[in-house]
Amino acid sequence: MPDQTSTPDPSAPQAYRTPEAPAVTEDGGPRRDTREEKTGKKRRLEYPPAPEPLSVPVVDNHTHLDFRDGLVRVDVHQAMDAAEAVGVVGAVQVACDVESARFTVQAVEAESRLLGAIALHPNDAARLTARGEFEEAFAVIEELAAHPRVRAVGETGLDYFRTREAEGHAAQQESFRRHIRLARRLGKALQIHDRDAHEDVVRILLEEEADGGLPPHVVFHCFSGGPDLARVCAEHGWHASFAGPVTFKANDELREALRLMPQERILVETDAPFLTPHPHRGQPNAPYLIPLTLRGMAEARGEDVADLARAVAETTRRVYGEF
Repeated sequence: MPDQTSTPDPSAPQAYRTPEAPAVTEDGGPRRDTREEKTGKKRRLEYPPAPEPLSVPVVDNHTHLDFRDGLVRVDVHQAMDAAEAVGVVGAVQVACDVESARFTVQAVEAESRLLGAIALHPNDAARLTARGEFEEAFAVIEELAAHPRVRAVGETGLDYFRTREAEGHAAQQESFRRHIRLARRLGKALQIHDRDAHEDVVRILLEEEADGGLPPHVVFHCFSGGPDLARVCAEHGWHASFAGPVTFKANDELREALRLMPQERILVETDAPFLTPHPHRGQPNAPYLIPLTLRGMAEARGEDVADLARAVAETTRRVYGEF
């Protein structure tokens, strides 16, 4: 069966189109950097055109709708309308701190196409610990994570790229363990942020599994490991969620990891507004761009797009439940 039947619109969805006079962007909320992280060059802030719709609908496993990007302001309803128009019928809105956790609860209560994930990001956990504010913040996360439409604890984990000092690593590891235990206690999925820390992430998961068990589902968000980590995930029944980088030309090891993962352990995400897939790398990202990543994944695995979409949709239901 063909994956799509329509021709894509050459412009961005209506809500994402840049007005003649760009909107004021300094609105007090969190924003993605307007410059490239590595080069320092200014990024293009126009949203990409909408891709061709998927014939089998899927869900964006990980997005940050509270983060602003681009030159227009888009609310959660507009974001999901644009996504649904291309076959992305839902999304998991992810919090990284107390403020975004509160936003997430408000969003999932207001928009039926959203579920939530709530945690303290590892970099925030390190900063909060250094200031003596971790316990207060974690108490808020514990309370909000119990919301019935919050279906995951995340994103938590380890980030040794931005937090390099030993004290920060120790704080992140303790926070990670606390979040694992919270997800286990609540019976919710665990969404892991793992940047330059594969060995310690796996070690802590296995130690916690031996000590009291893991949450019902473990998801490596924006999977960034190679074949070795993919084999570990497959062995232990952990899920790998792939984002835009799997479509980048240089990421052959990431595509090899994708090929090694069992189909029933694969998820797809945007991590919007970050990690926009090829051919729009560097521009703002949004849930409506999921079809680009999913098609890149199907090509890398040598699978039919619709078949992969069905498998991803079923896995999403198994991990997060019904909307």
